Amino acid sequence: MSQQEKILVVNVNWLGDVIFSIPVFKSLRKNYPQASISCLAVPRVKEILECVPGIDEIIIYDEKERGRGPFAKIGLVRRLQQKNFDKVFLLHGSWSRALLMFLAGIPVRVGYQKEGRSRFLTHPVDPAGEGVHKADTYLNIVESFGVPVWDRTSELRVPDNARQEIVIILGENGIQDNERFVVVHTSGNWDLKRWPQKSWAELVKTLVTELKIKVVISEGPKELEWAKEVARLSQVDPLVLAGKTNLPQLMALLEKASLVISADSGPLHIASCVSRNVIGIYGPTMPLTTGPRGKANVQIFHKDVGCNRASCYHLACPDNDCMQAVTVNDVAEAAKNILSR
Repeated sequence: MSQQEKILVVNVNWLGDVIFSIPVFKSLRKNYPQASISCLAVPRVKEILECVPGIDEIIIYDEKERGRGPFAKIGLVRRLQQKNFDKVFLLHGSWSRALLMFLAGIPVRVGYQKEGRSRFLTHPVDPAGEGVHKADTYLNIVESFGVPVWDRTSELRVPDNARQEIVIILGENGIQDNERFVVVHTSGNWDLKRWPQKSWAELVKTLVTELKIKVVISEGPKELEWAKEVARLSQVDPLVLAGKTNLPQLMALLEKASLVISADSGPLHIASCVSRNVIGIYGPTMPLTTGPRGKANVQIFHKDVGCNRASCYHLACPDNDCMQAVTVNDVAEAAKNILSR
């Protein structure tokens, strides 16, 4: 095998899905140890990809901004042609990305055949089928090409400087380096996956008053007001770090926590890759297909309310019964058991 072999992976667009793609890179690195492995991805997932073992280069494709017009796409094709990739694995299912790889002249192009994409692929792959975990749908692409898979778990490398920075951030906010604490991530990327604010607030209050442990609320800057409201309702003054950490610092925070509690979200899946203990609260989405795939000790709550026996995308649901079916007592008791070990 030539040491100069070059492999490209066209990745998916969302943080949680990118984490599910990590075993693909592990498998490729195991089977092509001397190859150069690159990843084509959108800007929003660059920071997480920088923490994925096995990736040598990240190529940013800004499809919504600078990469939108035809000249930008021509520019990307030329960049890929100059890199002389030997093969590409398309985890992303779009027709346009398959076309771009075809135009770039990459000799071996492997991906799912759908929406007329087969004409642009040298190795079209049959769909993985219903009820398959997302990580396995991505792995199916490389397995169909003959790449063995030994490890289906995801892992991330936390940067050392982020570990040092989070110790400083916590210390400045009253949590010392040797103190135990719980991180709760209280929002979600769509409302249907959110546990009610009052439930989060009651849980935070229980953790602080009964378990005598400090609580950190971690959110992005867009969820600052949501996090502040949870903190206000809890009446116990948890530390709100919403919008105060970058992604590597968030990873370090989750790694350092004694327990992470979250609904189905990107931070839940990051936590499963770097933390010891994780509790996941699921409602409209299915743990079977989108459950955490890291090596953490994970406990999932998902109550059958009838309408969520398959993944539900009724975003205008007026009741959100599936999330409300998980009680504060359910989560608090699980937290107590984990933290008492």
